[in-house]
Amino acid sequence: MDLNTPLSALSGVGEKIGARLKIIGLETVNDLLLYFPFRYDDFSKTIAIKNLVPDEKANILGQIELLQNRRAHRRRMYITEALISDETESIKVIWFNQPFITKTLKVGDNISLSGKVQDDNGIITMVSPVYEKIGYGKLAHTQGLVPHYHLTENLTQKQIRFLVKQIISIAEKLPDILPEEIRKKLKLLSYSEAIKKINFPNNQLEADEARRRLAFNELFLLQIRSLIIRKEKEKSKAESLEFKAKATQEFVASLPFKLTDDQRKTAWVILKDLEKSRPMTRLLNGDVGSGKTLVAVIAILNTVLNNKQSALLAPTEILAWQHFNTISKLLSAFPIKIALFTNNYRVLNNTTNEKISRLEMLKIIKNGEADIIIGTHALLSEDVIFKNLALAIIDEQHRFGVEQRKILTLKSGHPSLTPHLLSMTATPIPRSLALSIFGDLDISFIKQMPSGRQPIMTKIVPETKRQAAYDFIKKEIAKGRQIFVVCPLIEESDFFGAKAVEEEFKKLDKEIFPDLPVAKLHGRLKSKEKEKIMRDFLDKKYKILISTSVIEVGVDIPNASIMLIEGADRFGLAQLHQFRGRVGRGNDQAYCFLFTDSLEEKTKKRLEALEKYNSGFDLAEIDLKLRGSGEIFGLAQSGFPELKIATLFDYALMKEAKEEAETLIKLDPELKNHKNLSLAINLENKIHLE
Repeated sequence: MDLNTPLSALSGVGEKIGARLKIIGLETVNDLLLYFPFRYDDFSKTIAIKNLVPDEKANILGQIELLQNRRAHRRRMYITEALISDETESIKVIWFNQPFITKTLKVGDNISLSGKVQDDNGIITMVSPVYEKIGYGKLAHTQGLVPHYHLTENLTQKQIRFLVKQIISIAEKLPDILPEEIRKKLKLLSYSEAIKKINFPNNQLEADEARRRLAFNELFLLQIRSLIIRKEKEKSKAESLEFKAKATQEFVASLPFKLTDDQRKTAWVILKDLEKSRPMTRLLNGDVGSGKTLVAVIAILNTVLNNKQSALLAPTEILAWQHFNTISKLLSAFPIKIALFTNNYRVLNNTTNEKISRLEMLKIIKNGEADIIIGTHALLSEDVIFKNLALAIIDEQHRFGVEQRKILTLKSGHPSLTPHLLSMTATPIPRSLALSIFGDLDISFIKQMPSGRQPIMTKIVPETKRQAAYDFIKKEIAKGRQIFVVCPLIEESDFFGAKAVEEEFKKLDKEIFPDLPVAKLHGRLKSKEKEKIMRDFLDKKYKILISTSVIEVGVDIPNASIMLIEGADRFGLAQLHQFRGRVGRGNDQAYCFLFTDSLEEKTKKRLEALEKYNSGFDLAEIDLKLRGSGEIFGLAQSGFPELKIATLFDYALMKEAKEEAETLIKLDPELKNHKNLSLAINLENKIHLE
């Protein structure tokens, strides 16, 4: 067995399990070794049954005194009941719809159980705990720090742990990119040791050490890549685009509002970048609603007036349509041809004709008959060829992978020229962190909000005030307003959030607002279904839209005045701020209600920060202080898919990675003496001008 061995070769992986693993990107041993847990259950202390406390998670050891299956009277399900005893007391244990347990376990077995303790009318009970027989090797699921991985439907934590255990020794074969001298200097674990300990730590210290090493790896690679890109950038050539002062001034003067100082300064810096014969690579970091799109339009206008093409890449069709309509209106005074190109829609010059064939649209783009092309991933297709693409703009840049962004920068239409690239993000990043992460990028910040924009009133709503919030919402809807409701994932296996949305939909549609049109949106819906629901909501056919985090970015519904967030304590500050930014786009006062039943002091402080601050940049700084750098986040931190385990809050580690990368590149600029590092960077194929 080696790193490329398919997971189908492992014990316990049949066709069905293999298909489920593939859904979460796991096909080889290498994939699984690098699929890190996002949290641990701490069952390092075994508790005597008599000392169990309701509502707390615990591990107990005991013997099965009684075990039986029975059918529930009213519901079609099996209930498995057991009585477990230790030297101090007995406890009732219940499992639902798992009748096979009576075949796996028997009376007299010594077992280890871990799960949440409940008070069932004065009787201490464990419901659906994880169990293991004692005496069959080291306990992996019920004792110590037990890892939890992101799952998909019909895949369990036990299955993932079982598979990781089979292959963990192969971690020795993983190439270590880090020079030995850096590892020793910073007292970091070896790579293989870190992989073993992140999956199966003996204690929290081991988990922290493993996380530090793996996070350093990611940040170090990021810094090396940034330094090499900066050198590569110096060799590239781009079209020099003359600043069209008169037309730009007329356009700005025609706007029904004044640009903010930040917008003016940022637009000027970008226009000066476009005049250079070296490609611009700039990140425009602006808070939700700060007017980044208008700054991009000024750059687009100057590009078109230089008789060159511009492309704007958006992550979703609804966002592409939004940009298409907005830019068409803003530039309506100019004889400019604007195209929309997605997998489902192809439109030219904002007509209602959506029946332009793909082949016809490809000719329009190739022949230069469209000056501005706005689209989704469809623009990245191999058969999309531009005549003279001089400016590429990527909206919500974190939603596109490295290779996807690279493809767009290679489509200039001229083999020796690279388009200028402007990336935009609404994920607010403190300046010091942004400069550390994006060492290869020039960065502009828009912090001012357009004049007249009212701050969104944000309130934490405890369970006792839920009905009062619903009553307030009814009054707002009576005024003609619309409401967003956001739900968290209820459980890890609910990968697309469908379960949470379905339950909330039933409650609001049938019980709370039975006389109002309510819609639902979640990850299981097909792309066209999502687009139709969003379009109908925009057209005011629905008063309430219940959704998962798919509405986090970009969607602009001016009539929506309330954002209601269920389980607000389950989201990070940055994500909550993104949700809040979906309302307050019109002239009416907007509100954000944070529903939570959490009483934790840390949670309370985080949510109170949202009540106090409306600036995403302020919140990012607060988040940095509140969270520190010790948490393990999930698959990818919002905004930074390159980081599986490192976070924006690892500032000290980031600084160390930057210093070590700079030293190494000075000594070995082409990485000739660092083969593993060179392969990891994959200079020929992966480097791109971000």
